[in-house]
Amino acid sequence: MWRFLVLAVLAWMIPSGAAAADLKERFCHAVAPLLPDSFADLSAGSLARAEPPALRAFACSGGPGAYRGGRLWLRAPLDAGNLAPGEAATLLIHMTRFDRLTVRFQYADGHSERFQVASGDYGQHWRVGGQLAFTAPAREARVEAIVLGLDRLATWPHLRVRLLPGSSAASEASLAAALVGAAIALLGLSTLYNFLLSIASRRGFVAWHAAWVGTVFVWGLLWSQLALLVMPGIAGTLTAQLCTLLSTFAITFATACAVAMIDPGRGARWIRSAVLICGLAIALVGAVAAFPPASLPLPLLGTILGILVLADLLGVVLLIGWSWWRGDKGARDYALAWGLPMATLASTEIIDYGPALLGGGSQLAVLLASALQTLWLSVAMTLRLAKMRAERDAAQAARHEMQLLAERDPLTGLLNRRGFVARAERALRGAPHGFTLLLIDVDNFKSVNDGYGHDIGDSVLRVVADAIDRESGSAVAGRMGGEEFAIGADALRTDPIKLASAVLESVAGLDLVHLFGEPRQVTVSIGVAHAAPGSGFEAVYREADRALYAAKNGGRNRVALFGGGEGGRPAMSREKPAKQAALRSF
Repeated sequence: MWRFLVLAVLAWMIPSGAAAADLKERFCHAVAPLLPDSFADLSAGSLARAEPPALRAFACSGGPGAYRGGRLWLRAPLDAGNLAPGEAATLLIHMTRFDRLTVRFQYADGHSERFQVASGDYGQHWRVGGQLAFTAPAREARVEAIVLGLDRLATWPHLRVRLLPGSSAASEASLAAALVGAAIALLGLSTLYNFLLSIASRRGFVAWHAAWVGTVFVWGLLWSQLALLVMPGIAGTLTAQLCTLLSTFAITFATACAVAMIDPGRGARWIRSAVLICGLAIALVGAVAAFPPASLPLPLLGTILGILVLADLLGVVLLIGWSWWRGDKGARDYALAWGLPMATLASTEIIDYGPALLGGGSQLAVLLASALQTLWLSVAMTLRLAKMRAERDAAQAARHEMQLLAERDPLTGLLNRRGFVARAERALRGAPHGFTLLLIDVDNFKSVNDGYGHDIGDSVLRVVADAIDRESGSAVAGRMGGEEFAIGADALRTDPIKLASAVLESVAGLDLVHLFGEPRQVTVSIGVAHAAPGSGFEAVYREADRALYAAKNGGRNRVALFGGGEGGRPAMSREKPAKQAALRSF
């Protein structure tokens, strides 16, 4: 970016106006009808037949008139201060709308150098920066006059003609190519980036900004004439018409971006509506100005467009000011991002840039401002969207954390009843081989709370929960409430009897002396039930609960399997209860 800024500063610092002769004010003019062969192939014969009128036919005061349907002849005499004998000269003409252009360098010795281009065929005369270049070879005699012939020129006020020494023209062309190329490259990258960003963010103002950047990028390719590298046939009037159309569409897209980005509130929504209508009017008038009917003069359409552009800019400024005063951050961001291009655009309607800025005038000023704006705004939008995404991710993480907390038992860290049931129901739907539920109840737990206090009881529950969680492995463990726990497992992956026996032995083998202050054992009873695929959780829970009661009634510290006995009654496992040597049982 710093290189682009250096080039932009150099473009303003180079005194092109001093080094170049601006011929616009020196031209004498004459208008002649078009010859029948004016649209013949470019050849020496057609060049010879297109002779300028006699000197007495030229008028040197006022501006030309009635030239749109004929051939406008322009003649500028040169004195010794413009070009010295033996010095090469380059004539630079800003691209505008005409059908054919003839250039003649007349030397003091009577020699004449002639060149000709036409819409659709600029040959090798086009230059980056929207200009045509014609070089007069160095001769012993100096160039004493320059004569131009323009067929069907659309508008005299838009014509810019400069004469530079050959060395100055070469250095200016190099700087202009580097500066315009850098601006176009920035706009091209920004176009791709902003379109991808608009798809990813799904925000209206980003999409409108992407449309603006893309339009300015295409406009820059056409105005700078870089597009002629691949499409030389669009040179001339068609390019100028497309540039007019695209430039007005770009203003409309920028206006839509402002409307989408800034919320003035209910009290001033009429301002936003008025700005949007003005932006649409600019696009409509721009389309007419790009391809004007013969009955509408282009200068008149240009004046209407200028008024609409200034009105649009004023409306956007009011929209920004009102919304900023209300505390809308979007208005502040828009003002900071669009301040430079808005000021530049407004200046082009008030100030005549003429041949300034390496001959690019107001178009180059707008191109540079747009490149800097889109670069700045792309970075700003990226940072803003990154912040919004970080805030969104933080909110989602907090919501996820709250969901986890809502599903977790704060005492043991296992799933609570709500969380366990939700996981179990998902497992029931997704287990093709069925689902096994183990209900686990701490034996005689009331005596722990009554004899040692609830704080010791809570500690016992935490230790038992750790043992259950450790033995459950890939199965899901949870606390159903009080001293009741549960384990849910895929029937194919888990042997429920082995798992239940492992839990029995793990809990019974816990060393709890540090809690009770004496040797004491805690045991659990387990009820096991199996659910076929598609079964509901409530049904398998009832079956496991019946099996749990059977284990309790069978002496505790054991496992009961629902459906393993006669008549579908719970059956006790043949596993022996865990040993209780030298330990008191509850």
